[in-house]
Amino acid sequence: MRIVPAVATLLLVSAPATAQTLRGGVEATNDEVRRGLSWSQGRASISADAAATIGPVDASVRVAALRGSARHADADGVADLTLGTGWDLGTVRLRATGIGHLFFNADSKMDYAELGGSASYSLGPARVTAGALYAPSQDAIGGSNLYLYAGADAGIPGTPLTAVAQLGRSSGEVDDPVRAQRLRPGGRYVDWRLGVEHRSGPVTLGLDYLGTDVARRDAFGPFANGAHVGDRLVGRARFDF
Repeated sequence: MRIVPAVATLLLVSAPATAQTLRGGVEATNDEVRRGLSWSQGRASISADAAATIGPVDASVRVAALRGSARHADADGVADLTLGTGWDLGTVRLRATGIGHLFFNADSKMDYAELGGSASYSLGPARVTAGALYAPSQDAIGGSNLYLYAGADAGIPGTPLTAVAQLGRSSGEVDDPVRAQRLRPGGRYVDWRLGVEHRSGPVTLGLDYLGTDVARRDAFGPFANGAHVGDRLVGRARFDF
């Protein structure tokens, strides 16, 4: 399916020079982990991102080093292109997004896209969010992929720290059992995140405990490595500008 080029085109045509707000940042981490799975071979990674808001629409791009990731056919990097919008329904904030993932220097075609929606509710320093991301059936991921998640973050009273937590579940239809291992080793799985963040001006420091319920023996084939699905501590440092 040619979903990724369509998302990229939407991003380009939705970012005129009259953008209302511009923001960006750089981040370093000891492991690029997404949904509990390492995307950077368990190695350190650096990323940069930029975002623009134009009226009710926001567009962003994030580029991250993948260090020759076997999960993504030895890709050296990935660009995540996101187009989204949000609106308020009483005290609930709703959001819709489209995301294209473009991989650099991969040995084969790895690009894929997702569509998503979420709802969040804030009360004082606390916020809870629930949502879904759906990747329609695509050759690059061996079928379809549905990610359901719920999370919360809150300031810790009397400290400059914010606690974060998230629980997610990945499932979907399988067309190619080998390719499907790329995003869903073992067929379907649950991931979790518990972390703490400290922000001081433009600098954010974070430490996360991440994990999945994937058994190493269930992560097979060239796109899944059992060493990259287990529990781990991930540290990160971010600078916003």
